[in-house]
This record gives sequence, structure tokens and C-alpha cells, in this order.
Amino acid sequence: MRNGLEAAYDHCQELTRREAKNFYYGFMLLPTTPRRAIYSAYAFARECDDIVDAGLPVEDAAAQLGEFRRRFERTLAGEPDGQVFHALGHTVRQYSIPHEYFTNLIDGCEIDLTRRRYETFDVLKDYCHKVASAVGLISIEIFGYRGGDKARKYAAELGVALQLTNILRDIQEDGERGRIYLPLDEIEWFGCTPEDLLAGRATREFRRLVLFQADRAREHFRQGRKLLPLLPPRARACVGVMAGIYASILDDIELDPGVVFRRRVSLGTGQKLALAGREIVRSVVG
Repeated sequence: MRNGLEAAYDHCQELTRREAKNFYYGFMLLPTTPRRAIYSAYAFARECDDIVDAGLPVEDAAAQLGEFRRRFERTLAGEPDGQVFHALGHTVRQYSIPHEYFTNLIDGCEIDLTRRRYETFDVLKDYCHKVASAVGLISIEIFGYRGGDKARKYAAELGVALQLTNILRDIQEDGERGRIYLPLDEIEWFGCTPEDLLAGRATREFRRLVLFQADRAREHFRQGRKLLPLLPPRARACVGVMAGIYASILDDIELDPGVVFRRRVSLGTGQKLALAGREIVRSVVG
């Protein structure tokens, strides 16, 4: 029988395998110890996000997030509650991960409970830093890195790139929840309205808006990929796969912006495995 900590990590791995449709193909390239640590961090983020997306009344979801925050605080005090927190507490101690990265993530999820619109990109970028850059910063503490603040800056930039891609991919899904993440001032500037997005109208103005947002995401990808040389080889391959998958999703959206109203853009298993192979080669020669 596996001991409690091993069982907790196994639980996190299974949750990640089931839910992390894109990230899992990057995680599998990591050595065993950091890989299981990443599973615990992903499971924490997944459980936090699931509270927000469960469709509960705001008061109930806020209460659950408050309890989730308290469970994290108890974990830091050496009293983990549940398998995810059991594994996560071990990971945080093993890698000395700054606690504020996790609290920032919870803060970002709390924003989703009450904010349905983002007036400007500066407001949206702050949200992206909380929900996505925090994950990148947690990850590199597990991977190991050189370059100090420079590496942390690039990790944060890559997190923003991934989140902006998510936002474009999920325009329709988020609209069904009453959420619009694209900045309202830019929606108006391109001649669109929030109602156009909620109704799924792929107008010429909408297409121009999406291409503008995709170009912004590309710039964050360009900055974020500067992280790769600062990582150990297998972590470099892992991050390269994740960046490659999301950049390919962005390719498809740029080719046909209206696709986001017809289906959820994704890559097939063969494409993901091909990306993994390519990034393994790059990590060795680079």
C-alpha cells in the first residue's frame, strides 16, 4: 500500500491527466520529482478554478473560495486537509515556493465571481498576472532556473500569453457565462459591441478585433519564450511544448477568427506528441 504522501501525489497526477488537456503533454517530459510537484500545483489551480466555474450563486462560491484560502493557510501551518493540499504542502516546502504566488491565484479566481467586464487592457493584464503569471512563477520554482528577476519576468510574460490565447479561444464559452474578457475600450474602437460577442456575430469588425488581440498575444509569446534558455533542458522542453500548443491554437484562430463561435479550438493528440518530440530535440541541441 502506498503511503499517504505518495497517494496524494497519485491523486494529483490523475486529476491532471484527466483535466489538463494541453499541459499534460508538457508535464510528461519532466523528471519524476518535479513532474509530481507540478501535478500538485496544477491540481491546486484546477480546484480553485472549478469553484468559480461551478455555476454556484456568488455568495456560495465566495464562501467556498474563502474556505479554500483557509485550507491553504492551514496547509502552510502543517495541517493539510485533503490529498491536493497534502501533496501541495510538501511541494511548497521542498521547493521553497513563495506563498504569495498561490494567494495571488486565489485572488484572481475571486475576481471572476464579481467582474464580468474589463474596461481596459491594463485591468485585464492585472487579472492575467494573478491567474496565469502566478502559475508560471510557481512552475519555474519547481523547474529551477537561472537569471533571477529576468527569468521571473519572462515566466510572467508567458503566463499572460497563454491566458490571452485562452481568452480568445473561449470567447463563446465565457459569453455563455456572461463574461467578456476582451477590453471594452478596444471592442468599441474596432466598431464592435459586447452584444456582438455574446450573440456570436463574426463580423468584419470582430475579425479585426481578434487579429489585434492575437498580435498582442504573439508579442507576449516572443517575450515569454526568452525564458527557455534559462531553464534546465527537460524543463525547457516542457515549457516549449506548452508554448507551442498554445501558439498553434493562436495560429488557427488567426486563420479564421470566426472559428471561436463554432467550436473550441484544440490540437489533436498526434499534433501534441509531434510538438513534444520537436521540443525534446530543441532542448538537447539548444
